[in-house]
Amino acid sequence: MATSHKPRKRRKDDEFSQTGREISKPLSKTSKSTPPFPLAAFLWSAKKSTSQWILLPLILMAVGLFRWTTGFWGYSGFNRPPMHGDFEAQRHWMEITTHLPISRWYFYDLQYWGLDYPPLTAYHSWLLGKIGSVIDPRWFALDTSRGFEDQLLKVYMRATVLVSEYLVYIPAAIILNRKFGRMRGVSVWESSVALVAILMQPATILVDHGHFQYNTVMLGFVLACISSMLAGRALWGCVFFVAALCYKQMALYYAPAIFAYLVGICTVPKFSANRFIAIALVTTLSFAICLAPLLLGSLYDDYRGITAYTAKESPLPPLLAAIPVKLEEKSWYYPPLLQLTQSIYRILPFARGLFEDKVANMWCAIHTAHKLHNYPLGQMQRISTVVTLISILPSTMTISLFPHRELLPWAMASTAWGFFLCSFQVHEKSVLLPLLPMTILLGSDGGLGVEMRAWIGWANMLGVWTLFPLLKRDELRLPYAVLSLLWSWLLGLPPTSLSLYFGRQSQKGGLKILTKMMHLGFYVAMIAWHIGEAFVPPPEDKPDLWVVLNVLIGFAGFGVCLVWCSWQLILRSGMLEDYFGVRLRIEAGNKKKKQ
Repeated sequence: MATSHKPRKRRKDDEFSQTGREISKPLSKTSKSTPPFPLAAFLWSAKKSTSQWILLPLILMAVGLFRWTTGFWGYSGFNRPPMHGDFEAQRHWMEITTHLPISRWYFYDLQYWGLDYPPLTAYHSWLLGKIGSVIDPRWFALDTSRGFEDQLLKVYMRATVLVSEYLVYIPAAIILNRKFGRMRGVSVWESSVALVAILMQPATILVDHGHFQYNTVMLGFVLACISSMLAGRALWGCVFFVAALCYKQMALYYAPAIFAYLVGICTVPKFSANRFIAIALVTTLSFAICLAPLLLGSLYDDYRGITAYTAKESPLPPLLAAIPVKLEEKSWYYPPLLQLTQSIYRILPFARGLFEDKVANMWCAIHTAHKLHNYPLGQMQRISTVVTLISILPSTMTISLFPHRELLPWAMASTAWGFFLCSFQVHEKSVLLPLLPMTILLGSDGGLGVEMRAWIGWANMLGVWTLFPLLKRDELRLPYAVLSLLWSWLLGLPPTSLSLYFGRQSQKGGLKILTKMMHLGFYVAMIAWHIGEAFVPPPEDKPDLWVVLNVLIGFAGFGVCLVWCSWQLILRSGMLEDYFGVRLRIEAGNKKKKQ
């Protein structure tokens, strides 16, 4: 659905409307065409003569090679019985979805990797399990395949991640990058450089192809949502975002920004009842389609006399038990209601702790000095909810009042950082969510310029660094070092290059001295941490010393990311000019000086 709100006209003196061609500007009079960083140098020869139909397949083959070779290394839970890890969880879900009636999926043996992801993940697991069972039935045999670690199974599971990513995430990233470039006047060649940087993002590769997960399926739906919104097709954006939510509940990190943007396009400059009704209907229908197989399947299983659960296996879902009206178990509506309440209870993590393991967010950082487990769980849930709402309030208010399409990635990055830092039950792998909308901004106007590349690169290097304790447990230290250092070198970032902060390139980039000091300070801290973690054993009474330091440094850096994204969103929205006249006063001052 096309929106009537066009982006603000770019002013010649607008410091935020960069030309986006810093990447191809000469750095000196004697060198008229020097690539400013290695990734641009790699693709320099393709700038004029090479067809994009040749360049794009080469890019996809190159990034695919790095993904596949990352899979040669360890994965979560390898040789660690009895629970193993995320690899076993994904394999087990393929096992139960292919062998059990659909009404049993969310009830079966919840103590051993019970299904706790939304229905689209379950359907995806069912499909992959069916295909794998044709190759070797032992891989997903019910109960007897638990902990199965055959090498061919590993190859198959790694291949499913790669194929799923190339079917969802990669096409969505290409389309969004091209759309972003056309909107902001970025050349096709510059978009290709940005695409390589986006697809080589180290954290995503290491988590999905190393640690082992299917995050890129959900992230691909999110990219498709953003692309649809940028194209003015809000209804398709709703469809794709519902798909992301129904694949992984972590997509809720983006929900406030998406909701606020949709509210904005329905109410600014005036309320549009037709648009509001269309968005509500499409969103409701999308959820209904995603849930239909689960709910209709439960009715069919009840018709066949199949019981969804037993009292010994699983208690009655708390949401169902909390309904004040007495429900008749033999009624036609009881089976789908039972499935709906159980799936919601399993998907939403309120029955778990405040945070998962040691993660670089507010609660884990506070817990290092003041133990939060001494407080009632319900109280901490309410506190975390309030703090999260406060952290995302500036970005949601801004995007709802100024619903410009090109601001959506900034709003999504801001709300995702707020959720990661302040919300309940955060995993360290959730850092992929705020990093995604930040990283795709490399394909926007000025995205490969000094300032944007410095901030986005710093956030990504900090994000992958906070994942190191997790990756170390999975024996992924070497892939971590190779991919993170390679990405920093390709984009001319520390620790492999200081050109963004010193020299001729930095002088033209507009980085403030405080920004340089802060970024370099964090880079030094990360390098020092790695040296200390590798060579200095922690005291016996503080075995987690290095992990705790990782949490504290990461939390401080991510807090800066939240502030920067929120501030950039406010600046680019024009709010300061429209409500406070900041730009007008500056321009008036400049005129007086000239006179």
